[in-house]
Amino acid sequence: MATLRPPRSVSSRDSSDGSERLDGAGSWDALEWTKIEPVTRSVSHVNSEFLLEAERVIEEGHGVVLVNRDEAGTLFVTNFRLLFLVVKNQSAARQIDRSPSRRLLQIIGKDMRIIVFGFRPRTKQRRVIFDALLRCAKPARIWDLYAFTCGPSKFSKPNSKVRLLNEYFRLLGKGSHCASVSMVEEGSFTLSNDLWRISNTNSNYTVCSSYPFALIVPKSISDEEVIQASTFRARCRIPVVSWCHPGTGAVLGRSAQPLVGLMMNMRSNADEKLVASLCTQLVDGKGSRRKLYIADARPRKHALANGAMGGGSESSSNYLYSEIVFFGIDNIHAMRESFARLRDYLDTHGAASSDGMSSFLRHGGSTWGGGNLSSMSASVSTLGDSGWLIHVQSVLAGSAWIAARIALESASVLVHCSDGWDRTSQLVSLANLMLDPYYRTFAGFQALVEKDWLAFGHPFSDRIGMPSVSGTSFDLTRQSSTGNLSSSPVRQSSGSFTPQTSNTSHAQNNYSPIFLQWVDCVSQLLRVYPFAFEFSSTFLVDFLDCVLSCRFGNFLCNSEKEREKCGIYEACGCLWAYFADLRSLEGSSHAHYNLFYDPLKHNGPIFPPAAALAPTLWPQFHLRWACPSESQAGELEAESRSMAIKFSELQKAKEAAEMKAKEYSVAMETLKAELRNEKRLSSSAVNLAQRASKESAAIKRAILSLGCRVNYTSNGDCTVDVESNPTGSQEKSIQSPPRKESDGTMERDDNSDLSVSVTVVSDDVSSSPLGQVCETLCPLRTRDGSCQWPSAGCAQLGCQFVGLKANFDAFDHLSIYDSYFES
Repeated sequence: MATLRPPRSVSSRDSSDGSERLDGAGSWDALEWTKIEPVTRSVSHVNSEFLLEAERVIEEGHGVVLVNRDEAGTLFVTNFRLLFLVVKNQSAARQIDRSPSRRLLQIIGKDMRIIVFGFRPRTKQRRVIFDALLRCAKPARIWDLYAFTCGPSKFSKPNSKVRLLNEYFRLLGKGSHCASVSMVEEGSFTLSNDLWRISNTNSNYTVCSSYPFALIVPKSISDEEVIQASTFRARCRIPVVSWCHPGTGAVLGRSAQPLVGLMMNMRSNADEKLVASLCTQLVDGKGSRRKLYIADARPRKHALANGAMGGGSESSSNYLYSEIVFFGIDNIHAMRESFARLRDYLDTHGAASSDGMSSFLRHGGSTWGGGNLSSMSASVSTLGDSGWLIHVQSVLAGSAWIAARIALESASVLVHCSDGWDRTSQLVSLANLMLDPYYRTFAGFQALVEKDWLAFGHPFSDRIGMPSVSGTSFDLTRQSSTGNLSSSPVRQSSGSFTPQTSNTSHAQNNYSPIFLQWVDCVSQLLRVYPFAFEFSSTFLVDFLDCVLSCRFGNFLCNSEKEREKCGIYEACGCLWAYFADLRSLEGSSHAHYNLFYDPLKHNGPIFPPAAALAPTLWPQFHLRWACPSESQAGELEAESRSMAIKFSELQKAKEAAEMKAKEYSVAMETLKAELRNEKRLSSSAVNLAQRASKESAAIKRAILSLGCRVNYTSNGDCTVDVESNPTGSQEKSIQSPPRKESDGTMERDDNSDLSVSVTVVSDDVSSSPLGQVCETLCPLRTRDGSCQWPSAGCAQLGCQFVGLKANFDAFDHLSIYDSYFES
């Protein structure tokens, strides 16, 4: 069973013949389709198993056929997406659904998908699904979106204003300061350096409703002059600093077009002073002034045409040290139509088409040349006709030019288009990405998107197709349907495209893939510089899917003011916290990490040359539905990631083995030390035994010198015989086993001349034979083992003490020979 992937947005549109479509302003709107296959359990049980938190089923259709893959199953419409569950046993249903009269519903997605569902005839299922999709894809109020139903849950994030201030502090070289909520509430964030300062003049969004609450402006410009200059720029979007070079002082600024009028003769002293303040003095010791480039993202003719509506472009004669440059990037309507042509081209010539037919078989293979090389070339050329890659290249080239002027010439650049929130955001943020390696990390990429896209008011609700806080209404119609589904609403057998008709004019249709195009540009840079980015292409795809699905609140509404009014950050989850949680589960082995990232290899700006700016289709995003096999350009990265994971596991196993070997080595050293200690103790014991043997021999000689003879028995007992005549003429045992009388009493010989006791005093006398000798010979020892003469002197011999205790009454009868006391 397939794993439920992160939500991806799918909009709705109707096909021409034989089907209903959700037709919405250039077909650039709304929901998600996720296929889950296969299931054998009951639908009611599976229904809740794959639902996200707070996701609920609105309607469901049974026996529906997914024409793209010719698979039958059950289609669910939830308050967040479409779920299509494929059943295993579908042969009977598919035989019925293959009938020519089946009713078709085509859904076109923002993520390049075109999906066609077939419904059984003479049922109301298609109408029920259509109405449910219409309600969910086009909610009347912003609070009806799934992001508000789901709530913040655990994916919450600190205040976005705090994060913006922290990024401003970093840009001004005040990274040691840390912003707080109280700082935002009190307005005490107006820090500055030698050239620039943070202004709180727009803290209540009174100067410009689409600008952030805090702005970086030249230090020499007062808040009053800022307010005066705002009246001369479209939508009051004055020139402000987006990025400043930490070494040279050059800045990258952004604004909206000046209101010079049709004759281009309107001027503003405050605006000219503000723009001139961006041209600070060069740090070259000469006091010369740096150059200022004013980059107008529009074609020159469009800038002149805007003069009829009060807009226009600057004149270098009014702005000193400046040069005006036009990049010629088309507007949002051209981008929308180009993206639609690219999507239809991929559906026509892809391996998997929305009509279920391979491009190799359509029209006898003519869409892929049919064996005719010229026809094949014509088919491929239609990719160029879409113009998408040309637009991507224009944005890349313009951004590279801006980055080069700032880094190589130390010049300042002011960028604007008409309103300063579409092409301006693309160019400024992409140039930031090239200039500052911090923005090529996860934390920096988040700071960049929140600063130059969210804080500076890119209208995400209008561009993605969601309701805004003002309650934007949608013009949707359902056309009648008869007959069968054509291969594509704009598909022609010759491979050319015809423009799609719409019920709404360009002025009413603000849908456009501007942000998607910018992420496409980032993927092109990642392809050229694979070592410069911490994040991978997989991260960019998942990031886009979450933005388009509106699962989180970060990209709802059109400005910071509107998000604050709706309470987005308190009521909705945070995309950044969701991604951070995903990465924390797997660490650096997560698919969002770029395996080849080397921060030291590209620790400065990157300047892609013109030859490297030739873009190509982004396989992981553009081809994943039309050419699923060919879209696996990330397979190499996946294999590398798998090898890296295995290498990491082997590295951990190696470290564990080394740790174990170290433990064994320490244990061996401990055992060796213990063995050496045992040897030392054994040697000491041998020495003590030898010493004890010598002491025993000395004691024996001492006893013999007293005329005693020691006799040992096998059971450890001993007897001592004392010779009364040392010359050996007469022997008499004075210490012998006593005679036992008939009455059982013990009788001692009273005729003994002398009673002598030899006592051995040591640590353990009772257990040694010498101790037993002393106990046997000592006449002063009582029966309980105590001594009657404790103050008697002893003769010390080594560590043993031999005391000679005599019965002085017997000394009168003792003849002592001098030889006893000879040395």
